[in-house]
Amino acid sequence: MQYSESSNSENNKGRTMAKKIAVNICRALMALTFVFSGFVKAVDPIGTQYKIHDYLSAWGLDAWNADWLTLTASIALSTAEFFIGMMLLFAIQRRVVSRLALMLMTAMTILTLWIYISDPVSDCGCFGDAITLTNGQTLAKNIVLTAAAIIMAIWPLEMARLIRKNTQWIVINYTVVFILAVSGYSLYYLPQFDFRPYHVGADIKKGMEIPEGAEQPEFVTTFILEKNGQRKEFSLEEYPDSTWTFIDSRTVQTKKGYVPTIHDFSITTVDEGEDITEEIVADKGYSLLLVSPHLEQADDIHFDEINRLYDYTKQHGYRFLCLTASTEEAIGRWKDRTGAEYKFANTDETTLKTIIRSNPGLVLLHNGSIKGKWSHNALPDVSPQTPKIEQGGLRGNDRSDTSMAVVMILWFIVPLTLLTIADGVVKKRASLTSES
Repeated sequence: MQYSESSNSENNKGRTMAKKIAVNICRALMALTFVFSGFVKAVDPIGTQYKIHDYLSAWGLDAWNADWLTLTASIALSTAEFFIGMMLLFAIQRRVVSRLALMLMTAMTILTLWIYISDPVSDCGCFGDAITLTNGQTLAKNIVLTAAAIIMAIWPLEMARLIRKNTQWIVINYTVVFILAVSGYSLYYLPQFDFRPYHVGADIKKGMEIPEGAEQPEFVTTFILEKNGQRKEFSLEEYPDSTWTFIDSRTVQTKKGYVPTIHDFSITTVDEGEDITEEIVADKGYSLLLVSPHLEQADDIHFDEINRLYDYTKQHGYRFLCLTASTEEAIGRWKDRTGAEYKFANTDETTLKTIIRSNPGLVLLHNGSIKGKWSHNALPDVSPQTPKIEQGGLRGNDRSDTSMAVVMILWFIVPLTLLTIADGVVKKRASLTSES
């Protein structure tokens, strides 16, 4: 009898330990996923806004596609994900937060199931441009995370706290302030991390190349023909004799093949309608490109700085060109409003939005490579005395991803790590004092 009770006690302890380990593994998985997902969205709130636009258009809710509304939704989503992730990581308000995580994951899983079936968008945007998943991969990921959320919601108190309850308010407030500051910085300047193909250092010319021997797309064409009032479909190999009358043909892509990193970059002059893409990317000199998807929506407060930059390029023999998807009428209004004397060229709207998250924004090209990018809120200050670009002119946005990562660590991870260590020391001292 004694042996049986001891055995049961050990079994219970084993089950409790297994349950605790399972819950905390799920908690770590959920926390890190939510923190990463929220952070990459906050780093590029405009990119998330574009994705929300896509979803609303697919649902036929264009009335809700106002920029202020979708941008607010973008910032709210990134803040909520990052906040829930940090609360799970520190095991703060365990019951409430685990239920919130389950509710969010349930909604996301239903959404991605619809995306997987209907295929309205090719990428759900879960991790911004940092990681691109297929709709099938996204659904599988969300099923796993929902299962983890269910386990946490059943046993929320098994999550081990990292800090005491009376210190949790610091983490809560610091988390919210930090992630909103990240979004605010990205909106005013540019995203601190650029995961898109047009990041600083990218070689556009190289990104457009298709390597030799790359997998080619495959297509199947079927022909619809009619004879004696009867219509039939035929493949190219089965094409019948001339007694059949051609009605229609249908071509379907059966295999995607290799798609270059940059496959949608083209520039056509507004005045002559000439394609100058190759001329731009092959130019061994410097080119300043003023990028504005829609000039009618562009911020024109800084037109004096833009005009000074144009004068600077004329002084030193560089190219200055405004890339836009706007009509000639809109371009004319921009010229009247700002006194612009530089040339304009048309580029695809989506491409321009991908190149830079600012309207307008400035891009510096040299020999087909992107050497610099500036928001309209932080344009380089030039004057007739500013040296040539080769001699160090137009500096101001040369921070690498590594240096930005160090800044993020110093501003967020280090303070919270020190707080956790200090809180642990205080907790241990309090425990020793109570024991003595």
